[in-house]
This record gives sequence, C-alpha cells and structure tokens, in this order.
Amino acid sequence: MEPFGEVDCGTDWPSVELSGSALPDERLGRRLRRIFESFSGAPGAPVPAACADWAATKAAYRFFSNPRVTKQGVMQGHFEATRLRFLAATGPVLVVQDTTEFTYKRNAPERIGFTTSVNSGRDSQGRLREHTLCGLLMHSSLAVTTAGVPLGLAAVKFWTRDKFKGTTALKRKINPTRVPIETKESYRWLENLRQSCALFPDPGRCVHVGDRESDIYELFCLAQELGTFFLVRAQTDRMAGPQTRPLRQSTADRVYKRLAELPFTGRHAIRTSDGDGEPVMAMLGVKFASVDVRPPIGKQRLYPAQKLVYIHAREETAPEGRARIDWMLVTNLPVTSLDQAIEKLAWYSLRWKIEVFHKVMKSGCRAEDSKLRTAERLVKLLAVIAIISWRIFWITMTSRAQPQAAASEAFTKTEIAILDQFARDQRQPLNPTHRTLAFCVNWLARLGGYLNRAHDPPPGNTVIWRGMIRLNDIAIGVRIANRIVGN
Repeated sequence: MEPFGEVDCGTDWPSVELSGSALPDERLGRRLRRIFESFSGAPGAPVPAACADWAATKAAYRFFSNPRVTKQGVMQGHFEATRLRFLAATGPVLVVQDTTEFTYKRNAPERIGFTTSVNSGRDSQGRLREHTLCGLLMHSSLAVTTAGVPLGLAAVKFWTRDKFKGTTALKRKINPTRVPIETKESYRWLENLRQSCALFPDPGRCVHVGDRESDIYELFCLAQELGTFFLVRAQTDRMAGPQTRPLRQSTADRVYKRLAELPFTGRHAIRTSDGDGEPVMAMLGVKFASVDVRPPIGKQRLYPAQKLVYIHAREETAPEGRARIDWMLVTNLPVTSLDQAIEKLAWYSLRWKIEVFHKVMKSGCRAEDSKLRTAERLVKLLAVIAIISWRIFWITMTSRAQPQAAASEAFTKTEIAILDQFARDQRQPLNPTHRTLAFCVNWLARLGGYLNRAHDPPPGNTVIWRGMIRLNDIAIGVRIANRIVGN
C-alpha cells in the first residue's frame, strides 16, 4: 500500500496542505503559510516563541482574530490533500472518530465556554463542591490505512457549551431515545460521517470506526443510506427480530441474549500488556452472528430494521492485575468466517490512533497552553495545530510502514544533510542507499532523546516532536552560518 502516493508531504509540505485553503484573499494565504512554517518548526512553543519577533507575532494574532478567517478556510487545503492521499492508497481506509476536550484557565471563561462539570472536593462543612471547566470540544475523523498510516483528517467539528448539564440529570426528565438525534450533541457522529463520505469519492472503501458512544441507530441507517461501512463498539443491548409488528420493550428478544446462547467459533491470540506495562499474550474466544436489529421503541416508525453483524471477543480467563478483555463490536461489513471476524477486531484496535493523534495535539503541540482569549480565535489556532500534529504522527507511522521510502518524502535537502552529518559524527557508514525515510526518522528521533538500543521499540511521537524542534533550530543555525561565511 502506498500511503502517500504522488502526494509529497516532505520538501514543501505546507504547500501540499495549504494549496486548497479557502481563505478570502492571497495575503491571508501567505500569512497562513508563514504561521505553519513557524509553528511546525517549534511544536508546543507559545505564539511569540514560534514567531520569534514582535511583527510576526502581532500578524499571527491579527490572523486568528480576523473574522474573515474560518476554521474551514484554514483546513480546506488539508482536507483536499487527505482526499488525494486516499485516492493514492489502496484497499479499505478506516475513518476513526472520537471526541476530545481542551481545557483552559481564564479570568473571563464565558468568552470561551465550558466543557464539563467536575468534583472539586468538599467544603468546610463536608458538602461536595463542583465547578465547570472552561474549554472547547473537538470531534475529529482521522483517515487511517489498515497498516496504521494516518492519511489525514477528513472532518473536524469544534463546539463549546454555555453551561453544562449532566446527562444523568437529563435522563430523569426525558427519554433520550425519543429525542430527535438532530437536537443532541451526539449528532456530531453523523455530521462527521456525512462530511467524510462527501470528501472521499468512493465511500464504499471507508469503514467508520468509533467507540461505545457511536453506538447510535441513526448512524447505522445513515451509513446504509450513504453506501459506506461502520465498525463500532456496542454498548446498547438492542431489540432483535424482524420489524413486522409493534413490540413492547419488556417482551422483546435481545441481541446479547442471542449471542450468549452461541458457542465461541474459535480462538485468537493477541499481544497486550499486563498491569505493569510488560508485554503478555492473551487468548480470546471469538464468536459472531448476523442479527436483525430493531430501532428503539420511540423511533420504529422513522427507521427500518437493520441486518447487522455482532462480533464478541472475550478473554477466556480473567487475568490478574488488569481488566479482562471483552469486546462486543457491531458492523454492517460482511463477516462469514473466523478470519474475517479477527480482521475486524484488528481494524477496531486501530481506533487507538485517534487517541494518539489527540495526545500529540495536547502533549506535543501543547494546544491547552494557548493564551488566546476567545473561542473563535482558539478554534483557528487548534485547526493549525491539528494539521501540524497530523504531520508529526504521519512521519512516525510512515517510517514504520514504509521504511525504505525516500527521505525526501518527509525532509528537505538541508534537513537530510544535517541528519547525515550527525550520523557521520557517530562514525556510521553512509552511502546514498542508506538515506531512507527510516534512516532519517531514526536520527531525528535521536535528536529528541531516542537511544536506539537493540531492544528498543521504534521511535514514537514524543521523541519525534522533540527532535523536530532541535532539527529546526539547527537548520536556522546553518542558514545563519552560511550567510556569515558568505559575507
């Protein structure tokens, strides 16, 4: 599989990711490129540190406060580049969805909004206290190959709340299954699915992957309508059976009951970790069944029954020191054999890629350290950070999936020359065939603290983003030295 094909993400990557940006004039486009160049060389740095001087810093602040600049305008070029990488790739592509929160501390939190309410301890009289966190929420869809290479973002939604209302309290007053999905925050799952399908020319190649929160009957119906596939972790024990007549919930047959009556089809060994983080092997029993699933009672007149496949994987014995592995997945993909069921389990395990991507945004690019004061400005900054975080993640994973790819796919000639020089300083034998992507990523990671010992795992995102900061500083020093020597 070619995760990047003819799309060059290296030598002039800002042009690739920004060429289709929908900004209102060329001047703003040039400013966006300069912001990307500054921020990509200093991921995690505050705006003044990344811009390096007052004029550039002031221009960046004006860009983020400009009402003519929108999140969609900033990210449109990246979405188009993601589409091109999707076309260059072969086979199914997983579109992994998830939500994350960005928390901030502000003297005027109402200018940003709120995310959730948390317990802040007890007062002097022993009563529980709660306070609402200031911040933004982001729901993103990341396109990932089955080899684990992130092709890019396919859809992103930002929002905040005027105030937080706990779902438990709401359920005391209303039946959530009777509320139209369009009025719920969970509608974001359907919005991103629709946007992703509109972006990719062949939605039949997409498998939309989500956690328990995406177990939404309306999402199942929308996927069927758009001709795409989904693979989500089930949390609702839905009613089973053909939709031939109205049915009371108390007398309905249930999906989980049907699966519990079936024997396991086979066994599958996976590598996981114990309570101390040490690698161990776990043996799973696997079963699957095709089930006619009925919509919730309050929506049976709106949606038809669906024939879905449920896959249950459960660890045979309860381990010590960690929770037992117990996955119940639901999909509209065909599953007729144990091998196909195991394949879907492997695909679902790649859902963790979206968690890693959000970690890069928060820990690597320090998205929660920004001092911008309004939600509108923060959203535009987070859009920039999201694309830079994707590139860090892309470099890390592509070097594993395509180690023999050309280094120029991710690095400029100057950067390759600098990494070559570090290898020479360590007396490493060099020849042109050694300058592969894996070679340069390895030395980039060493700049970030990677030790490259015999039994060390491949470099991860943390050492990559640290290495990128050092490499950028060295490249600046090389340019300054060349000017000094030239004079």
